Amino acid sequence: MKTSFPTNEEALANRKWFAVDGTDKVVGRLASKIAQVLRGKHNPAYTPHNDSGDFVIVTNVDKITFTGNKNSQKKYFRHTGYIGGIKETSAASLLDEKPEEVLRKAVKGMLPKTSLGRAQLAKLKMYSGAEHPHAAQQPEDLSV
Repeated sequence: MKTSFPTNEEALANRKWFAVDGTDKVVGRLASKIAQVLRGKHNPAYTPHNDSGDFVIVTNVDKITFTGNKNSQKKYFRHTGYIGGIKETSAASLLDEKPEEVLRKAVKGMLPKTSLGRAQLAKLKMYSGAEHPHAAQQPEDLSV
């Protein structure tokens, strides 16, 4: 008996939309569930080399939280490209300025570091408020 893998066209035809409310959700736990859905690991027809994941809409991203002292102790680093050009930002200040970036960085770290991972991350839609423009896709609620 031969194992059959779904093709990209079959995966595209069966994509769903899921909605998550980020109010009082812990960043890491929320990110791991989102990454699982974006990769498609919740589907029985999961294929590691195809983009068989679904779309995820996260609302109220500005209300996500960290556990413990991560709000003050966790640092995000970036480099300008110049000598000695490393910059750091605390999790609390990044959460105040760009709450979507905190969740995007957490989910991105859980996806493959390839073009497949970038395509999967593009299916993540995040909004600070409770409203989103994807009502026409009739998203299902995703329990986290």
